[in-house]
Amino acid sequence: MISFLGLCIENFIQTLKYIFGGNVKFKTIMTQAALISYDSLPIALSIVFIAAVVIALQVSKQFLMSGAESYVGGFLAVALIRELAPGFAALAISARAGTAISAEIANMQVTSQVDAIKTLKVDPIGYYFAPRIIAGALTVPMVVVLAILLGILGGMIISYYAIDLHPNRYMSSVWLWLNMRDVYISLLRGFVFGIIIPLVCATQGYSTHGGAKNVGISTTKAAIKSTVFLLMADLLITFIFYVNA
Repeated sequence: MISFLGLCIENFIQTLKYIFGGNVKFKTIMTQAALISYDSLPIALSIVFIAAVVIALQVSKQFLMSGAESYVGGFLAVALIRELAPGFAALAISARAGTAISAEIANMQVTSQVDAIKTLKVDPIGYYFAPRIIAGALTVPMVVVLAILLGILGGMIISYYAIDLHPNRYMSSVWLWLNMRDVYISLLRGFVFGIIIPLVCATQGYSTHGGAKNVGISTTKAAIKSTVFLLMADLLITFIFYVNA
């Protein structure tokens, strides 16, 4: 893992040089943005919505028993903004788009397409990594915002039917507990996660050698490593902004 992390950092630095060299095409970024975030929207939003509904079901009865049912919306909003929406959305995108990135680049590697790019005097790392990393960094925070809104909406619906909590009271507690600092940190999580997913998965795919069997193995490793690095980044961001705040 440590050597792989070093390889990711090396590839990221090389990608930044490629980006600042003005070699990335806007059309390529938009194509990758659609593949990474737009195509992952159904699974990412579904997971966050279900998680929000389950949590609302779990806590609404307990809050009602203690006479604090008005705070269900605020509690759920804080949980979604701080952790659930960026974390679950990133894991879903990693499982859906990250593995696809790894498989695609790994297949190019084992079929010598990467070598063909090198013969054209094009940096393969910058060519393959840059549009995916830019697309992820720009669009994953957007998915996080949609996930937060949908999760809050799901909690409001289930609270109304579970404990007859009026939507006005629910939304009042959401606005009462809402902290813009948490929103900014949540967007930062999405930005960081949007870089980590394509970087880790592309690095794993680019490191693949052998045949078709190794492509499958590399894809599995990409899913595992991206999950581990996402959780490590999540822990680090939480420690920086909340533990030492």
